[in-house]
Amino acid sequence: MPAPDRLFTPRFFLMCGFSFTVFLSAFQLLPTAPFRILELGGTTAAAGLFLGFLTYASAASAPLTGAMADRFGKRRILIITSLAIAGFSSVYAVVPGYRILLALVVFHGFFWSGLLSSSAAYTTDFIPPGRRAEGIGYWGLSTVFAVAVAPTIGLWVFEQGGWPALCAEAALLNLVMAGIAWALPPDETRSRDRLELKASTLLEWRVLVVSITLFMYSFGYGGITSFVTLYADDNGVTPRALYFTLFSLSIVCTRPFIGRFADRVGYKRVLFPCLSLVVLGFALLALGGTRPFIVASALTFGIGFGSAYPVFIAYVMRHVDDARRGAAFGGVIGAFDTGIGTGSIAMGWIIGHASFQAAYGTAAVLAALSIPIFVLTERRFLRGPVLGAVTVKKVLRLEGPEA
Repeated sequence: MPAPDRLFTPRFFLMCGFSFTVFLSAFQLLPTAPFRILELGGTTAAAGLFLGFLTYASAASAPLTGAMADRFGKRRILIITSLAIAGFSSVYAVVPGYRILLALVVFHGFFWSGLLSSSAAYTTDFIPPGRRAEGIGYWGLSTVFAVAVAPTIGLWVFEQGGWPALCAEAALLNLVMAGIAWALPPDETRSRDRLELKASTLLEWRVLVVSITLFMYSFGYGGITSFVTLYADDNGVTPRALYFTLFSLSIVCTRPFIGRFADRVGYKRVLFPCLSLVVLGFALLALGGTRPFIVASALTFGIGFGSAYPVFIAYVMRHVDDARRGAAFGGVIGAFDTGIGTGSIAMGWIIGHASFQAAYGTAAVLAALSIPIFVLTERRFLRGPVLGAVTVKKVLRLEGPEA
């Protein structure tokens, strides 16, 4: 029987393996899908819609799929969504037109949101409350490692074996995901609420409102994901992937320690400096795209962005009933994914009509607003009356510092 505060358990490592496989599969498919769309006669704009449709569909459905995880069981949803995504990966291999591919990815996004919200809620259930930020930080590193290697593997498979081979490999990884989910112990908490198609019961409104904070700073992350390589190329910075390499390294080197520190001294005391570093990261890109600015921004942004999310989650989940964590993560993922998708599209327009500097300057301003937005919404919705059907009576119940 593990100690109550033990973090590194067999179940924890199983979930790390599950998340690594999830993102290893997804980030082989996402960078190569635009090439397939171009092969099928689509335009560059159409190619960019694959990720956009997936992200928006995930954001729109996350509150619903998160609530379904509460009702039907998170492990069960993990198995179902893994098998469903394996089906989509297989069908993508034989789709004859890019319009059908784009239509299918909308439904793919529905299952993707269920997978993300269920895995996050399931992991949070068994992480010791006093080590929540540290645990989420360590668990999140599995996705960082996957994203670091997946695009290179995916592009190699695509070049050597073509699109069908890549889809077959992705489907196989999805089946591995289902096998790992099957090996997980069943989750114990289920929502006592009836699953009715009403916003008052499906949505964890308080978390959704507070998660506007995530929307404000993930807006710029969408622009970094889509355009920072072009920005580096425009300024003659090599290698073009330098930003992402340094960004990933800074997360790996700092996230676990910052999470552990936040568990000890208080989440809000760490969240505000992290958000400030995010703002600084965008501001450095707004100042210039030469190597010194690229390096400084990648390191600064990686530290702030990499730690802000687990610290935010650890704090918010203190105020959410155990049986509503799936719905809560649905709100978080909805806000976060909407910010990424909106930022990618909007910053692309700003870059085309103004400049890279203007786009990242806009991102810095919006990220700066995330701090007062968090202060106002947290004070109102995590300490005041609860919105929605469920009244949470466990606020401030968990041990650990509050500030």
